[in-house]
Amino acid sequence: MHDRSSPYPQPSLRPNMLDLDGSRQGRVMGTRILCTDCHNSDDNREFGGAGPNGPHGSKYPHILERRYDMSQAPAPGLPITNLNLPPNLSTTGNYALCAKCHDLSIVINNGSFKEHARHINDGFSCSGCHTAHGMGSLVATLSGERMVNFDTNVVAPNGKNPISYERATSSCSLTCHGHAHTGSSSGPPIRIRPM
Repeated sequence: MHDRSSPYPQPSLRPNMLDLDGSRQGRVMGTRILCTDCHNSDDNREFGGAGPNGPHGSKYPHILERRYDMSQAPAPGLPITNLNLPPNLSTTGNYALCAKCHDLSIVINNGSFKEHARHINDGFSCSGCHTAHGMGSLVATLSGERMVNFDTNVVAPNGKNPISYERATSSCSLTCHGHAHTGSSSGPPIRIRPM
């Protein structure tokens, strides 16, 4: 674990995490995400419930505090089999865990990536592109920017090109949901390690 260090603005990041009801502000957003910010009882006291704090059980998979539907595909690069259609951006919807820290109205309005709305409206989960467990500085070719680290159970290389993300142009080189993304040639891509 380490503190957030990206010099780039995070327009969707909330100043405070949301309580379980999705409307009241909870704890101030710090520079570090704790394990229990996601892995927590689904009715914990810290965020407005009546149950125990910490991962003492949850109705959601992986002892998650809130709903988080992860994209699935029969093989990398093939169409997603569990699309979130229509996407439910409510506090109990498909992206509830993400909404705890991110204002989804900014995400859906492409406030940080020009294709967010299209991908969300097509039913894809945040998990296909973003790692939930952070981006360590152990690999020199990874930037950790925007926590982009593609799920290699869902995406595949685009031909002989490695899976990559180019922050400067917000473009990817990969195959996902049966579609080849070709990226851009305006700068060096960030190579992505498998999740």
